[in-house]
Amino acid sequence: MIKKELICIGCPLGCSLEVLVENGSVIKISGHSCKKGEDYAVKECTNPTRIITTTLEVINGAEAMVSVKTERDIPKDKIYECIRALKGVKVEAPVEAGQVIVENILNTGVNVIATKNVARKA
Repeated sequence: MIKKELICIGCPLGCSLEVLVENGSVIKISGHSCKKGEDYAVKECTNPTRIITTTLEVINGAEAMVSVKTERDIPKDKIYECIRALKGVKVEAPVEAGQVIVENILNTGVNVIATKNVARKA
């Protein structure tokens, strides 16, 4: 049995969680004060995921870079592979917030989207 200690990010309380895991399954959770804490503990201990954020170069843009992120969480073990896949990706201006920059990154079913507008260079 493995004991994991986590700080919950499900709500602003930031509860200190203690999670007992055995054979990849959560056996017991303590320290949470709401259902979000329980859900967070299970997800973090059985299938951790993250949203990825970075910046990409803009060609002919009024700004040199545009911020991007994954639309949803991707598996935590794919973070570095995702960043490597985005290395060298360039976007032609104009760019609109919400625009899909990379479809289905690493076959996760998750798109990488722009998070701001970048106008074309005048």
